[in-house]
Amino acid sequence: METRYATSPKDMKSYDTARLRAEYLIPEVFKADEITMVYSHVDRIITAGAMPVAGELVLTAGAELRAEYFCQRRELGVINIGGKGCVTVDGKIYEVENGDGMYIGMGKQDIRFASADAANPAKFYLNSTPAHKSYPTVLIKKEGEAAEDVVIVKDENKVELGALEQSNHRVICKYILPGQVESCQLVMGMTSLQPGSVWNSMPCHTHDRRMEVYFYFNLPEDAYVMHYMGEPQETRHIVIRNEQAVISPSWSIHAGSGTQAYTFIWGMAGENQDFGDMDNIKNQELL
Repeated sequence: METRYATSPKDMKSYDTARLRAEYLIPEVFKADEITMVYSHVDRIITAGAMPVAGELVLTAGAELRAEYFCQRRELGVINIGGKGCVTVDGKIYEVENGDGMYIGMGKQDIRFASADAANPAKFYLNSTPAHKSYPTVLIKKEGEAAEDVVIVKDENKVELGALEQSNHRVICKYILPGQVESCQLVMGMTSLQPGSVWNSMPCHTHDRRMEVYFYFNLPEDAYVMHYMGEPQETRHIVIRNEQAVISPSWSIHAGSGTQAYTFIWGMAGENQDFGDMDNIKNQELL
């Protein structure tokens, strides 16, 4: 598990490209038959990727957490961006299709990831935050019928925003948040840009009470997203390729423009879970 320490906006002003990338970019989320992990001291979020190919992958706490098992003091959000797979939680098997998510509550001890087809492996993207209470473990689907341990994303949590004229027509699908799937502090979802649109999170904002991690995907090899960060009057950018993630401290804006449409998963942790708690920044205020 790699550890990243918190940074100050005053220090960030002096960073060159290499330092910006070293502090905030997670360049390789998925490795075959591995679980990669980055532990950020910003609200103690863990960003991880599990890509089982040859066999099953078991989620362990590692030495860094000083815990008997990964979710002893943590909760976990999962979204599969790859082929069909399954997640086994304390012996119960959940079939997780592409685009499905999961919330796994504190106290679950044995968590395993597997793919249905090694030629088209599952890619489980993970966000984990400290927890103080155990909430039910559920499978989250965008469409279908609710069942025991299966939650369907509500229509009000599928939000269409922007317009093609502003190049920011996008659909936000909220997976984990109050009223949809309960958690201690983790909020998580996915935003898909529509064809012809390239801008996300514009006009931009900060939320000083929460940090955020963006994970960009559905980009061809020669495409990229220009991710913008920093204080509104001290902006910087990081070039991000397919299936890379970026850590956004609470003091930073977090927006992007791509060479074409793309999709990204967002995960938040911090003081509250109010999705609308944002300090909006007018475009003319950016520098």
